[in-house]
Amino acid sequence: MTDSLETFLVTGASSGIGLGTVRVLAGQGKAVVMISRGSGPGAEVAETLRRETGNPNLHHLPADLSSLSEVRRAAAEFNERFGRLDVLVNNAGAFFGERKTTADGFEMTFALNHLSYFLLTHLVLEKLLQSPAPRIVNVASRAESFGRIHLDDPMLSRGYSGWKAYGQSKLANVMFTYQLARLLAETPVTVNALHPGTVATGFGSGEGVASRVLKLARPFFKTPAQGAQTVVYLAASPSVAGVSGRYFIDQKPASSSARSHDRAAQGRLWRTTSELVGLGETEAAPLRLVVPEQERVNL
Repeated sequence: MTDSLETFLVTGASSGIGLGTVRVLAGQGKAVVMISRGSGPGAEVAETLRRETGNPNLHHLPADLSSLSEVRRAAAEFNERFGRLDVLVNNAGAFFGERKTTADGFEMTFALNHLSYFLLTHLVLEKLLQSPAPRIVNVASRAESFGRIHLDDPMLSRGYSGWKAYGQSKLANVMFTYQLARLLAETPVTVNALHPGTVATGFGSGEGVASRVLKLARPFFKTPAQGAQTVVYLAASPSVAGVSGRYFIDQKPASSSARSHDRAAQGRLWRTTSELVGLGETEAAPLRLVVPEQERVNL
């Protein structure tokens, strides 16, 4: 892959919405780096897409993004191997009907759906800032509308439910998007979030009542290709060049919950997240260098 090619980094890229996104971008001749679990089919999927699309510029980085050390390793490998980054698509996520914890001891939903977005974005931001028209796309969900941020117990050690955890993580995605867009307002980087629709993927697989309900309803959901449409739109369409700090549904701007716009809550979430991921000074430096003075108080 040459540094002259527009380069996209897509997480959760070997199935579902992520795969649908990569398939479209690859078909358009884009250079795409896919991040997905090493234990999954990511490498085989990349090879299949190279054959299907005739696009040799598809690469796979294995990483379990629920692990902070794996996020850091994948980001370091990306930064070392690839000369540019134009678009980051934070898509990796899941729903867990029963409470699980990560290798770091964090609740799985919050770690995978929110902490990975936050940390990976910081770690590749320096490369994004070198691009002429960089974009960050955060896949959220309409579930943010019933979400609450439980800063007293973000890991939901008390009163866990799958939907409570999922709603919290998706609200966090939207709040992160809005604050990051303000922090990057004086740069060319745009940041947007979206609800992809309810998509028939492996989402919600597992045990528990909620997972069984999702399985029964799956025939009525969007296909992964349909779910990827708004992702691709925000990642590549000239129609949204320069648009930032917005939430989209079906390729159109939409309203998110009043809670998602609470700037004080956004600041508290940001600071808590920074502490949870152990964001170091070097890791935070690319963003701090470009933050408007009036926004630095929130970091």
